[in-house]
Amino acid sequence: MSVTILDNDNFEKEVLQETKPVLVDFFATWCGPCKMMAPVIDEIAAESDAYKVCKLDVDEADEIAEKYGIMSIPTIMVFKNGEAAKSFVGVTDKQALTDALK
Repeated sequence: MSVTILDNDNFEKEVLQETKPVLVDFFATWCGPCKMMAPVIDEIAAESDAYKVCKLDVDEADEIAEKYGIMSIPTIMVFKNGEAAKSFVGVTDKQALTDALK
């Protein structure tokens, strides 16, 4: 599956109303560690249809980033049943992210 790009208009539908687990990468285009995580996020998205993988540019959707208390990027959150279930800040191990989706 490919990575879904989120914005203020589709966040609720793509994340909060989704029935399967959703990994959301809160990032910015200028962020070096975010660029380091990008290939990992793409790999996770390609591995399974059991979950959804999304990216949200905090500069483009600052209201959502503020709502979820995103203070540092990259922050990667796993949502289950419309609720934030787990959060990772900074460069994170791929295995930790995929384990959180189970």
